[in-house]
Amino acid sequence: MENFITNMIAQCSWLQSLPKWVVVFGFQIFFSVLILFAFVAIFAMLAGYVERRVAGRIQSRIGPNRVGPQGILQSLADGIKVFLKEDVVPTAADPILFRIAPYFVFVGMFLAFVAIPFSAQWVISDFNLGIFYLLACEALVVIGIVMSGWASNNKWSLIGGMRSAAQIVSYEVPVSLTILMIVLWCGTMDIQQIILSQGPMPWHWHVFQNPFLFIGFFIFFIGSLAEGNRMPFDMPEAESELVSGYNTEYSGFRFIIFFFAEFANLYLIGAIVTILFLGGWQAGVLPEFFVSIFGAENPWIVALIKNFTQLFVFQAKALVLVFVIIQLRWTLPRVRVDQLMALCWKYLVPISFVNLLAISFWVVFVPEIGTKITAGVMTTFGAIIFIYFFYRVYWQLKFSKAKIRMNPFS
Repeated sequence: MENFITNMIAQCSWLQSLPKWVVVFGFQIFFSVLILFAFVAIFAMLAGYVERRVAGRIQSRIGPNRVGPQGILQSLADGIKVFLKEDVVPTAADPILFRIAPYFVFVGMFLAFVAIPFSAQWVISDFNLGIFYLLACEALVVIGIVMSGWASNNKWSLIGGMRSAAQIVSYEVPVSLTILMIVLWCGTMDIQQIILSQGPMPWHWHVFQNPFLFIGFFIFFIGSLAEGNRMPFDMPEAESELVSGYNTEYSGFRFIIFFFAEFANLYLIGAIVTILFLGGWQAGVLPEFFVSIFGAENPWIVALIKNFTQLFVFQAKALVLVFVIIQLRWTLPRVRVDQLMALCWKYLVPISFVNLLAISFWVVFVPEIGTKITAGVMTTFGAIIFIYFFYRVYWQLKFSKAKIRMNPFS
C-alpha cells in the first residue's frame, strides 16, 4: 500500500503538500470503508443469491427467479425487509451485552480484511506478522458468539454459543499447526512474502510442493469450515436442533450484522486458503501482457493495470473456493457434536503433528530437484481431481435442468 501511495503522491502535486502519514492514514480509512460498504455488502448479496440458486439446482428445483432478472435482486429485497423489521431486545436478556455482541462478531471478521493482500500493492496494512494477526482476529468472533448466546437468556442460544466456543477453540489447533507448516516452509510470517515464495503456475503453489502440504491443504480447509460454522459443521446454528442457535433472539439490523459476518467469513476462508496454498495474487506475465495491449506508459496507469490483473487472479481463485464451500453446504449432512470433536482430536490434530514433523525433515533433507519432481506429480494428481469435480458439477446441472423440464412444478 505504501508503494502505491508513494506513486500517487509523485503523480499528484496537491498531495505533496500534506505529511505522508496523513496521506497513508487517509487512504487506509478510504480502503477500509470501500471494503466494508462496496465489497462486503455486495458480496453478501451476490453470495446469498448464488447459494440459493446452487441449492435449488442440487435439489432439482429452480430457486429464486422472480425479483429482478433471474431473481438476482432477491437477496437485496430480503435485506431491505429484514432491515426494516423492528429491532427487538427480549425483556429477560442482558440489554448491554445483547446489543454489542453482533459488533464483536462483525469487527473480528472485518479486521481480518486489513491484512488480506488483494494484489502486490493493494493491502491496507502489510506487516511481518500478518498470519499471527489473522489468528488473533478469530478471538473476537468467539467472544461475540458466546456473548450473544449467553446474553439472549435463551437455552437454544446458550447451547449454540457454547458449541461455537468449543468448536472454534478445538479446530484452532489443527489450523494453527497447518499454518506453522507454511511458516516453516517459507521461513516467514509475512503474508506478502508467503505469496512471493510461490509462483503463478499450479506447480509453484504450496499445495502441490509435496504430499504433506497437500494433506495440510485439506486439513486447513476442513478446519476453516469448522471455525466458520459452515456445513457440515454448523452446530452453533443448527436449525433442526437449535432453531437458529446463538442468533435466535436477534432481529432487524443486528440480525443483518450476523448475516454480513457469515458471508464475510465465507470469503475470508477462500482468500486465506488462496494466500497460503494457491499462490495468492501471483499472475505471471499477465500484468505485462495487459500493459502491452493497452500501450500504457504512464507509471500510474501501469500500476493500476498490474494491480487490477492481480486482483482478478486473486478473486478468481478465492471465488472458486467459495463456490465449493457453498456446494458442500447442500451436499453433506450435518455431523453430530461427538463426531465433530472426534474428527478434530482423533484425526486432524495427530495428522497435523505428523505433517509438521514431516515437513521439517523435508526442508532439511530433500534436495530441490526432489521437490520439483514431486511438484510435477502432485500437480498432475490435483488436475485430475479438479477436472473430475467440475465434470460432476456439469453433470449435476445438466441432470437437474432435465428433471425440471420434465416436471416444472416440482
